[in-house]
Amino acid sequence: MVTYRRKSGSSGWVPAVIVVAVIVVAGAWVAWRATQPNAGAGPASASTAATAASTTAPTPAAGIQHPIAQAAVPAPASTAPLPALGDSDASVRSALVALGGDGLKDLLLPQSVVNHIVATVDALPRHELGSSFILPLSTPRGAFRTGETQGILTTDARNAARYAPYMAIVQHADPQALVAWYVHSYPLFQQAWRELGYPKSYFNDRLIVAIDDMLAAPTPAQPPALQLEKGRYVYVDPALESLSVGQKLMLRLGPANEAELKAKLHTIRDLLTARPPSTAPVH
Repeated sequence: MVTYRRKSGSSGWVPAVIVVAVIVVAGAWVAWRATQPNAGAGPASASTAATAASTTAPTPAAGIQHPIAQAAVPAPASTAPLPALGDSDASVRSALVALGGDGLKDLLLPQSVVNHIVATVDALPRHELGSSFILPLSTPRGAFRTGETQGILTTDARNAARYAPYMAIVQHADPQALVAWYVHSYPLFQQAWRELGYPKSYFNDRLIVAIDDMLAAPTPAQPPALQLEKGRYVYVDPALESLSVGQKLMLRLGPANEAELKAKLHTIRDLLTARPPSTAPVH
């Protein structure tokens, strides 16, 4: 079992490796969670952090649903042999920074990058993340803000600016280059998926589930109303509060960022599967 180490200072993550876009989603969650009134609670233990994402295992499908061989890439990103998973951090970080831009360099966790990505992808379609210690990006700067409109508590629109460094990574990343690198590196992700506790299923299938779930996130016409409940902010609308982790993260990015991220996810999803995305989320 993988042990996820706590990063000194602020904690964070890097999500779906092939989807630098999903990195933004992770940053959004960390920012939100870090600003909750009870966010100062003690850290999770190493064993809890390691197993948080796999508390409820995905049901194994009847065979592989999305074989990595079907990804539409023009040519392999590299013919170089892959390092062992335990020795992959340096090469994975180098590749991600090259793909996502220099802004990603200071955001990435230095250790167990692939394992953190895999655990986060597994958690995104769930209703609870479990532990922020599975995530590998640093927290967005600045304080989370709320505001009131006619007595209704909502997220302040200025929070969207906190995600500018993450959106810059999304804008910089070329989907074809990302998918080509992911296809070449896929054995690392499948091994990390098995070590997470899923020896009989396929990581790429779970990644497609996570992407489809986020693409199905609603876009409210107005900022959703919030309320404090047991020391944390929750949505007043039960339908929104019951959304998955990934869908809530999309909402917290703000409408413009959400639309841009969805466009990138659509492109990446199409490259990975060579067919259009599903219209309904899968939990």
